[in-house]
Amino acid sequence: MEHPSHPVESHWRTSLRNRIIQASSLLEVLLSGLVLIGLLLSVVPLIRWMPGLLFDGNEAEIRTFLERSLDIVIGIEFIKMLAKHSPGSSLEVLLYAIARHLVVGHDSAVENLLSVGAIALIFIVRKFFFVPAFGAHLPDGHPAPGSHPLLLKVHVPSSRPRRSDAHFPSGCKTR
Repeated sequence: MEHPSHPVESHWRTSLRNRIIQASSLLEVLLSGLVLIGLLLSVVPLIRWMPGLLFDGNEAEIRTFLERSLDIVIGIEFIKMLAKHSPGSSLEVLLYAIARHLVVGHDSAVENLLSVGAIALIFIVRKFFFVPAFGAHLPDGHPAPGSHPLLLKVHVPSSRPRRSDAHFPSGCKTR
């Protein structure tokens, strides 16, 4: 058994860990690309169905069109979730999936009520518990050490005092 603080071992482990992270990121990008190609190919039948929907669209054709369209929207949101790695994009995928279930599903009133409750819960989470990125803020609301406000798009209040109205000529209004 080797000693864990040996410098060669820690370098080897760090190098292996970095290669695994790079390989998983590459696989994630490849998966996103494959999903994008599949979504682009699935748009073709939708375009072909559109003229038929205008003239003699029945309920089954319209339902199929909506199902396929919302599946494409969910796929697009899935790609964005893989690209952004943010809690907000994950919530959006869940929101679209539940909304699709509500729109095209013909379920009981209880299932519809549960779906509406799930959507309301997602909005509550976004309003009260949402953070722009995992680890971006400490529990007290201050930015976490090492998180850069420009990359996270976090509003940082200015430390400069606000100029009072006395600094402006009498004819100027500040608000």
